[in-house]
Amino acid sequence: MESSEEDDDFTTHEWITPQSHINSLYQSHTEKGIRKLCSELLDLKDAVESLCGNMHMKYLSFLRISEEVIEMEQELIELQKHVSAQGIIVQDLINGVCHEIEEWNKGTGESAVEEVLQVCDLGDLFLSEKEDAKVAFLENIDVLLAEHKIEEALQALDEEEKTSVPATETGDSKFTDVSSYKEALLKRKVMLVDQLVVIIEQPTVSNVELKKALSGLLKLGKGPLAHKLFLKKYGSRLQKSIEAFLPSCSVYSETYTATLSQLVFSTISLAAKESCTIFGDLPNYTNKIVQWAEYQIESFVRIVKENGPLSDSTSALRSASICVEATLSHCSLLESQGLKFSKLVMVLLRPYVEEVLDMNFRRARRRILDFSGSEETVLVSPPLESPFSAAATTNILLANNGKKFMSIVIDILEQLTPLAILHFGANILNRLLVLFDKYVESLTKALPGLSEDDCTIEQKEGADLRVETDAQQLALLGTAFMVADEMLPASVSRVFTLESKRMEPGNLSSESVGPVAISPVEFKDWRRHLQHSLDKLRDHFCRQYVLTFIYSREGKARLDARMYLTEKTEDLYWDTDPLPSLPFQALFARLQQLASVARDVLHGKEKLQKILLARLTETVVMWLSDEQEFWDVFDDDSVQLQPFGLQQLVLDMRFIVEIAASGGYPSRNVHQTAIAVITRAMETFSKRGFADMISDVAHSALPEDDWFQDMSKAAIRKLLQGEPTCGSSEFDEHIVLHDSISDSETPSSLSTVASVESFASATMGEAESPLSSLRRTGDDYLGGGKEHMTLIFRCGGRLSPLVDVIASAISNDED
Repeated sequence: MESSEEDDDFTTHEWITPQSHINSLYQSHTEKGIRKLCSELLDLKDAVESLCGNMHMKYLSFLRISEEVIEMEQELIELQKHVSAQGIIVQDLINGVCHEIEEWNKGTGESAVEEVLQVCDLGDLFLSEKEDAKVAFLENIDVLLAEHKIEEALQALDEEEKTSVPATETGDSKFTDVSSYKEALLKRKVMLVDQLVVIIEQPTVSNVELKKALSGLLKLGKGPLAHKLFLKKYGSRLQKSIEAFLPSCSVYSETYTATLSQLVFSTISLAAKESCTIFGDLPNYTNKIVQWAEYQIESFVRIVKENGPLSDSTSALRSASICVEATLSHCSLLESQGLKFSKLVMVLLRPYVEEVLDMNFRRARRRILDFSGSEETVLVSPPLESPFSAAATTNILLANNGKKFMSIVIDILEQLTPLAILHFGANILNRLLVLFDKYVESLTKALPGLSEDDCTIEQKEGADLRVETDAQQLALLGTAFMVADEMLPASVSRVFTLESKRMEPGNLSSESVGPVAISPVEFKDWRRHLQHSLDKLRDHFCRQYVLTFIYSREGKARLDARMYLTEKTEDLYWDTDPLPSLPFQALFARLQQLASVARDVLHGKEKLQKILLARLTETVVMWLSDEQEFWDVFDDDSVQLQPFGLQQLVLDMRFIVEIAASGGYPSRNVHQTAIAVITRAMETFSKRGFADMISDVAHSALPEDDWFQDMSKAAIRKLLQGEPTCGSSEFDEHIVLHDSISDSETPSSLSTVASVESFASATMGEAESPLSSLRRTGDDYLGGGKEHMTLIFRCGGRLSPLVDVIASAISNDED
């Protein structure tokens, strides 16, 4: 009341809306929701009550039906009793009639009885007992079928079939027609077959019930149908097992193929055994088993492909290898049952395994091409560490580069199983060759490349790892040599030898083993191909190294044929004690220095050292033989030739041959190419008018070959001893090492212990030790005085002192 009075105190305005009006217009959403919910609950209550009422009605109906069933059972019992009573009455009636006939027969005589029997046959009055038995039999079969008593029905039908033919040949009643009775039996058989099929197709049928049902079909003459249902049943069981296992494939990505193989081949083995037990060894059933097994194997391979890891992963390679191992092992076990599927398995698996191999090797090639110069450490097994220790002292990056390559190879080889190697060994070796070619290609990019005109050296684009100095380049070659000659063959032969020992005769059948993975001849041929790839890297190094020596930075050739045109030039000296031309003296110094570096960097790889030096010498001579610009100078009619030039050219060629021989790396190719150069030069001079000098007065104008050989040996001794060689100061330009590659100094000087040993020990044989050779060299060529062992070169009146190491080396050896 107070509030209403207070409201009356305020003046009402038209523009002010009363609170009651607002409440009526804007009812809260909560109230609307509550009302709607209450309405729905009421509807739900009505539905529940209706449902409960329906349930009650149905329950009452169920009770009523149950009572009616009980009453029906009672009526059936009463009916059965009534039938039995009627049967007794009929039997008594028959017995009474027969008794009266016998009495009447006695009173009337036998002739009258026979006439009565002919007129009135008992068969016209009553069904024969056999016909009654047939009717009872069919009724009994119907009851057994209704009650699903399969075994009893089968037994009854079997017994009836044995006796039905003679029993139905006579009679004129309901079943006088034999075919009608057989048709009735056939209908019962069809019903029984349908029931047996239903039992077999049940998902939860046990093995015992399955065998009984299949045996029942066989008894009913339905062998092909029974075998078809048998295979279908085992196929459905296998499919369910596989579907249950498939979600686990991603968890066991490497070994899931072994489990799938176990599921498939164990089911095939069990099906073959059960088929032999139930159906026997009939060829028809055996062929069906083989066809069904082949279909299951094809499905197995398809599932392996669809659920495997990515093809370029190591998991995929391991999974494929395990798949080959498991399937072929199971195939070998099935052969004891007369089932041979090894060839089919290999035909189906080969494309998949080869695809996985191809993708993994592609990934490996990408990793090789992505090698960078970063100091990344690589975890490798202990056998991989020691061979690179010498190269690592020069450049740890080059050692890591080789370790990376071997880690890639070993990562692939470790995924392979024995049977995978056995069947795909040749394929794997060929792919390893391609992989090594890519590795060599990456190393070739690291070496200084040649320009388009082959006259200057330049770094290749895209090369992450660059080597510039002699030591680095030799370390690179040593790394590649170690990989190709020792580590890669050792890793491969270790795996293949291990697997060949496991594949002993008797472990697997002849079909499952198949061809030998690789023969010794094939392995040697594979190593030969590795050597060819390594030769490409070596030849690239030799070619760029020689061209660096031949051409200056400006592209000017130091080996110019014009130095042989006149008697006195800055490059030629001819007197009573002749020497090779200055470029060839520089070549000798350069090879000597390179041999010294090689002794340090390629320690323990004497074979590689000799091959490199021999190839370098051969490359120089081949360049002279093939360089047309060099020979165009001699063929130019405007140029005047001199006999001295031919003599000097012959001496230079003999000098190169003696360098190789004295250095301990003689080469037939060097000798033959040098002879070819000399022959071509003599032919050129002969065409230019010097034929008389070459043919008639050869003894006076062109000395004997022995003379050139002696002069070459003497020149080598002088250069080793550092005696003055009169000439221009331009000689300094020819002995500057790597002036067109890098300004960095090489780790060894021209006159190190290794260089003296390499070239001075040839006259005393390779059997001597390096220090004994060094001591003999010092005693023979330097007078034996340790205090006078400093080696010098005198060039244009200037002295250039070198490293004094011989005396200290001899002193250390004596100590």
